[in-house]
Amino acid sequence: MDVLSMHEIAEAGHRILNPFTDDKLMLLGEICRLRPGQRQLDVACGKGEMLCRWADIFGIEGHGVDISEVFVPIAAARAAELGVADRVTFRRAEGRAALAELTETFDIVSCIGATWIGEGLAGTVELLKGAVRPGGLILVGEPFWADDTPEEAYAGLGLPRDEFTTLDGTRERLEGAGLELLEMVLADADSWDRYVAAQWWTVSDWLRENPGSPDAPAMREYLQTAKRTHLRYQRRYLGWGVFVCRVTER
Repeated sequence: MDVLSMHEIAEAGHRILNPFTDDKLMLLGEICRLRPGQRQLDVACGKGEMLCRWADIFGIEGHGVDISEVFVPIAAARAAELGVADRVTFRRAEGRAALAELTETFDIVSCIGATWIGEGLAGTVELLKGAVRPGGLILVGEPFWADDTPEEAYAGLGLPRDEFTTLDGTRERLEGAGLELLEMVLADADSWDRYVAAQWWTVSDWLRENPGSPDAPAMREYLQTAKRTHLRYQRRYLGWGVFVCRVTER
């Protein structure tokens, strides 16, 4: 069972597929000074909640791409539900390929929590830079390590130490990739809980409804691992945030 399939099950009850609450999502939109007529490209958009809500509240237009054949129809349905389907569109595509095919630029280009599309933060930023108009915004969602993270936490979470860095180290990586950090909105312990702990109930219900599924053993292990790592390490030592940037002027 692949990781994407696991997330499609675990996040079935979520609208926002990262450790953000609705309030933080709206705060991010306010920080970005969104206004009607601006256009956003959201790469790895998940269920499209950010694009749909921002179109509804701030009047932007946009396009989202995601690799999940489960999430993309949900995103389109959400746009219809909020009455913004005439301004927001979605399609299934892999992020790197979608960026390579672009023939236009956008006011805002976002990749929230999916820097694997460019094999890390720097590579993803390089992909996104080609899609943003001069003076436009790049939004990157990325985890970061707490300053006091112990060695056991890296192993416990199954993440190499250098896959992420500290909060200030993230600033350095962004600047090294040619971005100016303008603002940020960070997850806190409660928003982590609402994202991770809320999945436990969803997966538990799925296991009750599908006890004989060939995927059940993998999902049982997923559930136990998610509980243990979140409570022992992730909630305390792994931060997460969206960093609002623009390309550095040369």
